[in-house]
Amino acid sequence: MKHRHFLSLLLDTILWSYCFLASHKIIYNKIIMEIRYPEFSWGEPLVCLVLGLIVSSVIYFLLPRLSIGRAIYFKTYAQLNKPLLKRPYIYLGLFIFLITLISGLYVSQVSLREFFSHSGLMGAKRIFIALFTPNFGILEHALFAAIETIYMAFIATLFAIPVAFVLSFFAAKNLMRDSIVLIVTYSIIRFILNLTRSIEPLIWAIIFSVWVGIGPFSGMMALCIHSIASLSKLYSEQIEGIDEGTMESITATGAKPIQVVWFGVVPQIILPFISFTIYRWDINVRMATIIGLVGGGGIGTLLMQYQGLAKWNEVGLLVIIIASIVWAMDYISTKIRQAIK
Repeated sequence: MKHRHFLSLLLDTILWSYCFLASHKIIYNKIIMEIRYPEFSWGEPLVCLVLGLIVSSVIYFLLPRLSIGRAIYFKTYAQLNKPLLKRPYIYLGLFIFLITLISGLYVSQVSLREFFSHSGLMGAKRIFIALFTPNFGILEHALFAAIETIYMAFIATLFAIPVAFVLSFFAAKNLMRDSIVLIVTYSIIRFILNLTRSIEPLIWAIIFSVWVGIGPFSGMMALCIHSIASLSKLYSEQIEGIDEGTMESITATGAKPIQVVWFGVVPQIILPFISFTIYRWDINVRMATIIGLVGGGGIGTLLMQYQGLAKWNEVGLLVIIIASIVWAMDYISTKIRQAIK
C-alpha cells in the first residue's frame, strides 16, 4: 500500500513539474515573450520540481479525486462507473495534453503558410513528377541491391533465432522465480534486452558501420542485435502465458528442469515462435531499406546516394522497388502465418 502511495505521488509530482516547466520555458518565454533562445539554468527544473511537489501534495491529500496518480494506482479513485467527462482527474489530464499540444506544435515549427507556399508547392511538384517518371536505366543495379537487402534481413533473422530462443527462457518470469540466483539472472537479462531493444536499428547500424565498415555486414549486424532483443521479448512473453499445469504434471514424474522445459514448455510455444519469427523477418526487410541510409548496405544505401545527388527519377525507381518488396513480404508472411495456425 505504501509503495502505491509513493508511486502515485511521484507520478503527480512529475506531471505537475512538467506543466510548470513547459508553461514557463515554451509557452511563456518562446510564444508569449517571443524569446527565440531563452537562457537556461539547472535551477529552473529544480524550482519546477519543488512547485510540482507542493501542488501535487496539496491535491493528493486535500483533493484526491483530482489526482491522476491515485486514479491509476487505486481503482477506488478511478471512478470507472462514471462517464469519462465526469471524472475530475480527466480535466487535469486534458490540461496536461493541451500544454503538450501547444508546446509540440511550437517546437515542431508547424506552419501551414510554409506548407502551402508557392515555392514549396512548386518544389514538391518537381519531385513528384520525377518520382512518377522513374529511370529504368538503373533497374539491374537496383534489383541486385534489393536482393542484397532481402538476404541481409534473412541472415540477420536466422542468426537471431537461436540466441533469442535460449535467452527467452531466462527472460520468462514464470521459469525464473524459484531461487535468488534465478531471479537475479532474470533481472539482468531483462535489463540487457530492454536496453538493447531501446536502441533503434539505425543507431546500431551507425555503430557497426564504424566497427566493421560501411556495407551489408554492418546492416546485418544491426538488424541481428535488435532482432535478438525483440524476439527474446516476444518469445518470453509467450512462455509466461503457457498453461503451467503441464509443467507441474511433468515435474511430478521426477523430471529434471531441462526435461520439464523441453517437454512441458516447448510444445506449447513452437507455433507462436514460428509466427513471431516470420513477422520479424518481415520487419527486418522493411528496416533494412532504412538502415542503408547510414551505410548499412542494400537498396537503402543506393537510395541515399541518388537522393544526395538529387536524381529524383532514379529515386522514383528505387521507391517503386522498395514498395514492391515490402508489399510482397507482407503478403507472403501473412500467408505463412495463417498456414501454421
